[in-house]
Amino acid sequence: MNRLISPFQHLRPTQIIALGFLTVILVGTLLLMLPVASADGTWTPFTDALFSAATSVCVTGLTVVSTANHWSLFGQIIILLLIQLGGMGVVTMMMMTMLIFHRRIGMKNRILLQTAYGWDSLHQIVRLTKKVVIGTLCVEGIGALCYLPVLVRKNGIVGIWQSLFLSISAFCNAGMDIIGDNSLADFRGNVWMNGVTMLLIILGGLGFLVWWELIRLFKEKRKKKITLKASLHKMSLHTKIVLITTAVLLAAGTLLVFVCEFSNPDTLGSLSLPDKLLASVFQSVTTRTAGFYTIPQDKLGNATALGSMFLMLIGGSPGGTAGGVKTVTVAMVFVAVISSVKGREETRVFHRSISDSNVKKGLSIIMLSLSIWFVMTLALCALEQGDFLTVSYETMSAIGTVGLSRNFTGSLHTGGKLIITMMMYLGRIGPITMAAAFLTKKNSEDFIHLPEENIMLG
Repeated sequence: MNRLISPFQHLRPTQIIALGFLTVILVGTLLLMLPVASADGTWTPFTDALFSAATSVCVTGLTVVSTANHWSLFGQIIILLLIQLGGMGVVTMMMMTMLIFHRRIGMKNRILLQTAYGWDSLHQIVRLTKKVVIGTLCVEGIGALCYLPVLVRKNGIVGIWQSLFLSISAFCNAGMDIIGDNSLADFRGNVWMNGVTMLLIILGGLGFLVWWELIRLFKEKRKKKITLKASLHKMSLHTKIVLITTAVLLAAGTLLVFVCEFSNPDTLGSLSLPDKLLASVFQSVTTRTAGFYTIPQDKLGNATALGSMFLMLIGGSPGGTAGGVKTVTVAMVFVAVISSVKGREETRVFHRSISDSNVKKGLSIIMLSLSIWFVMTLALCALEQGDFLTVSYETMSAIGTVGLSRNFTGSLHTGGKLIITMMMYLGRIGPITMAAAFLTKKNSEDFIHLPEENIMLG
């Protein structure tokens, strides 16, 4: 174990994570460039291969070539492996390889795992990592089995491969499929396909720690026969915030799409009432960094597109497969604002207080993400031909690792492709991770408390 990581022993955990994702993207690029990876047996241009590798590892889903038609079986297998690596996390896969070969995981690597998942404790970190891998594979396997009846009936034996690919992509919030170039639009009214896909997306986006806590509380409730109220009382603050914020955002997103698109003939207008509701729920779920669609994104009204961008920015929850600034971050900052307005010194929620350092980090994540989005949108507007809403939608989709597109990605030139590729990478590793990877270590001056002075605000 120590020999394998010795070249990186002087790097900080954030630097190893950033370099780990970059290395996998570059290796994936080289593999996807090979003639054997394309359906027609020709070399894939470097920028297209790089974009495809990045969107797979960063579990985004934006594509410049057709996943279903451009790639051969070998190419699709490479893409699926990259999606799995990106969904679980390169660090997690590396650690599991070490465990398989009976390598000892030392303190440095435990800290690396802790940083990769954003967990606040090293307690049982290796055991939790094993659970992450086993839980992921089990859910993806069950998801594939659920897809089989529909896809095998529709496409024959190839439906088996399509079911596996779609299940892994949905759970990892990658938004890529090999069914066709229409995403899941052909299944717009299929309750089963929509339901399975949404469940996989939500499970991947909740975060693994929330899984384990809910399972633990359920077991305790059954064994000790405690009440539901007692179970909720024992639930951690993190899990409470994740569940409530997720439910509120899903409901709000559904209402927004249903109301704003109800009469739009290009989206929901021609559908029956049940199908309108189903499509609205799916749009709300998929904007949380999944990237599949059942209604055309370029036909959405301005209000729906703007609301979808807000949901894309938020994304899923920490410690899962989703991207974005995360539900907990937005909820914490919202609560901090409410506390400030009420004149409270502390940020309080559910009879608990959140530290100022946590609030500052949350604000930093949001501001850095919005800053990157603004700069890259400005650059893309200068390089490419497209209206502001379409370009903004594309860049927000990239930084949030969502994968929804208003039919703009396929028209990008080399400069535009590189900008979106960079945004997907930054969105996957997180702006804080990237900043911490290149910032210098603290020096003695950072621990000196300077005199305070107030400045005018508002």
